[in-house]
Amino acid sequence: MSDPMPLNQRIVLASRPVGAPTPENFRLERVALPELADGQVLLKTLYLSLDPYMRGRMSDAPSYAAPVEIGGVMTGGAVSRVERSLNPKFQEGDLVVGATGWQSHSINDGRSIMPLPAGLPSPSMALGVLGMPGMTAYMGLMDIGQPKSGETLVVAAASGAVGSVVGQVAKIKGLRVVGVAGGAEKCRYVVEELGFDACIDHKSPTFADELAQACPNGIDIYYENVGGKVFDAVVPLLNPKARIPLCGLIASYNASEAPSGQDRLPQLQRTLLTKRVRIQGFIVFDDYGDRQPEFVSAMAPWVRDGKIKFREDVVDGLEQAPEAFIGLLEGRNFGKLVVRVAKD
Repeated sequence: MSDPMPLNQRIVLASRPVGAPTPENFRLERVALPELADGQVLLKTLYLSLDPYMRGRMSDAPSYAAPVEIGGVMTGGAVSRVERSLNPKFQEGDLVVGATGWQSHSINDGRSIMPLPAGLPSPSMALGVLGMPGMTAYMGLMDIGQPKSGETLVVAAASGAVGSVVGQVAKIKGLRVVGVAGGAEKCRYVVEELGFDACIDHKSPTFADELAQACPNGIDIYYENVGGKVFDAVVPLLNPKARIPLCGLIASYNASEAPSGQDRLPQLQRTLLTKRVRIQGFIVFDDYGDRQPEFVSAMAPWVRDGKIKFREDVVDGLEQAPEAFIGLLEGRNFGKLVVRVAKD
């Protein structure tokens, strides 16, 4: 007789946030799991990835993906261990990665999970530098940014999961790299540990002037994942035929009303026209899912050889995920934010 199925601890969307999410928007539940059917596997979550895009899934506004339903498990990628298997493709003990959500256990038919790459120093790296954030950084930079040696690149959230990889790959490709981060400690890390040429603190009252001084030859590539005042400071510095890969706008994710002040759209439109600037949004797995082997073959050797460094911000316990996610949207994390749900 098989052991009983474990209770599943899960975090569901209790209500849709207005503005910044609060702990009351989430609810922790414990529910029984059904018995496995043929072809299914029982997964135990080891690491859960927390990413800015999840804020959009909490809203029911039209977007590129369906929102999380009220009472539904919060969406998210995770590394899990196969606990039981009725699927010949997976054995007990296998480590897999997939979008299994904010929960301690899940049942999967095997079609939306994949084995973890071999030889990772930590399984959680499959959620970061060798996962969705790393692939977002690489494909956006290489395909849309089209970097050329000697050019200048600026990337915001430079100490984060995506921005840190963007800047390091750009350095490998021979570019001058200027990061933007929040606070002196993050800026120090970006320059001294990651090897950027400069990093500007966006909290500085003279931020726009400092950015201009760091980019004496203008900006050829701006990797956009923040928006807001950083984008405003970048626009006047764009060179003719500059490229802007756009993967996120975290500065406005919690906005509940239109921004006040001067309408800057006409100035932006004029800049895009007169300088022939190309700005292109992308969703990494929708647009580049078939090129994942290309990404892994390029990134894995760089990580192995120490050419790409990566920092994680690890929080222990699934119950801590809501507060950690709120902090992510406020910029409190330092590096790729993951929740250690269970010991691997």
